[in-house]
Amino acid sequence: MGGLRELAASFVVPGPAGVAIRDRLRVSDADAAVLTEVGVYLGSLAAGDLAERSRQGPAHDAASWAVRKRSLTGRPSARWAGSITKATHDQWALARGGQAAHLAWLRRQIASIEARLARPLGAKADKRDGLVRGYASRGEWHAKSRRLQTLKARLVVVEADWAAGRVRVVRGGKRLANTRHHLAAAGLDEQAWRMRWRAERMFLAADGESGKRFGNETIRVSDTGQVSLKLPAPLARLANAPHGRYVLDAPVAFRHRGQEWLDRITANRAVAYRIHHDVVRGRWYVTASWQRAATPVLPLEAALVRGVVGVDMNDDHLAAWHLDVHGNPVGEPQRFFYDLTGTAQHRDAQIRHALTRLLHHARRCGAAAIAIEDLDFSDGTSREKHGRNKRFRRLISRFPTAKFKARLVSMAAEQDIAVVAVDPAYTSRWGAQHWQQPLTTLEGGQRLPRPERQVDSPGEGFGRHLAAQERRRREGRPRDRSCQRRRRGHRRQG
Repeated sequence: MGGLRELAASFVVPGPAGVAIRDRLRVSDADAAVLTEVGVYLGSLAAGDLAERSRQGPAHDAASWAVRKRSLTGRPSARWAGSITKATHDQWALARGGQAAHLAWLRRQIASIEARLARPLGAKADKRDGLVRGYASRGEWHAKSRRLQTLKARLVVVEADWAAGRVRVVRGGKRLANTRHHLAAAGLDEQAWRMRWRAERMFLAADGESGKRFGNETIRVSDTGQVSLKLPAPLARLANAPHGRYVLDAPVAFRHRGQEWLDRITANRAVAYRIHHDVVRGRWYVTASWQRAATPVLPLEAALVRGVVGVDMNDDHLAAWHLDVHGNPVGEPQRFFYDLTGTAQHRDAQIRHALTRLLHHARRCGAAAIAIEDLDFSDGTSREKHGRNKRFRRLISRFPTAKFKARLVSMAAEQDIAVVAVDPAYTSRWGAQHWQQPLTTLEGGQRLPRPERQVDSPGEGFGRHLAAQERRRREGRPRDRSCQRRRRGHRRQG
């Protein structure tokens, strides 16, 4: 029997390092025209700066960054130039990270296909010897050999881009760019598509600066909600206020975290703003964001001192169970349902609603922590891993694990609830072996009826993990005489 891998230690997830809030801008037609003209102009400068940064590749340094900023300063302003070059740098770094992930994915796929092609047709997997299963038929083997050559050709192109430091970024979005060739299928005409394309490529974002009035000189929001922006030099003719500024007619009121935002701008601390246009809804929005001081992470023992709510994420619901300090279930298991079909906005809203109910449940239970399995389905949709099981691959692919964990950490921090990440290894195995029978058996040995068995909605997420760790600690101890007697059948009744 092969050795079991070591369980990774549970840990408390650090809280969020930043905050972002959003509110609607009820702008007039004149304001919308000015914002559009400024955004399109700055967007063209941002596109040119991104192209220049991409051409520099890995040779980019602080000196070349300063040169780019100086070349832009004469057109909009020094602060707009700083915001554009910083956004360009972040965009290039994000694309570079995606490129590295794509490289790793291609190499894993190539290695997986090559290993399966080397096995005989129909051969079964052998975990002891590290052998994968072979392909089921000659036709599948031939199709996979063709796919292997396609992936190798892609790998050559991506490796060349990586070596040259060249990234491929579509300002406005690749999906929207491809929609231009399928307008009928998208239900759009050319004019509607161009309005969306122009809105997505606009640039109306400014970084904050501590010590300046209300924390931002470029896009300023006062304590009364008045929004104004510093116009680029070529568009100074649009100013309706002194010093080349344009003041919007409509005020803004941040209701979510509004007091925290107000305290920050009153103290002239840095706040970054971004204005964007939602063409579909016909609305303008402003987003304010700022950084938070890093808070010390609680020790695991302190987070679990009042028990924990173990959470298991399923295809259509969150399964939760309150556990005491010893890992024993308390009360009844809970399920918080959601629907992951539909648009990304719908899925995000469903996740937020389910997490809100989960956090309220944790507060009612008096628990100060939520434990969730540290899952990662980044490679879970691989056709080489799950073969022809398209339904299962599709099910895994729509699991928003990264967004779920980010939402949970952010929302839990506002409720002063810690999030504990747990290694999911062997939880199902140990749960079925040591937890299912006690949790589905009444006194006298009577089994619960099938509909009432909710052991698949476990507090087992964390409880099983504690049980698994406890059993491993016991197995590592020397066997005493009582254990040996029980194994040999001593003290049996009847």
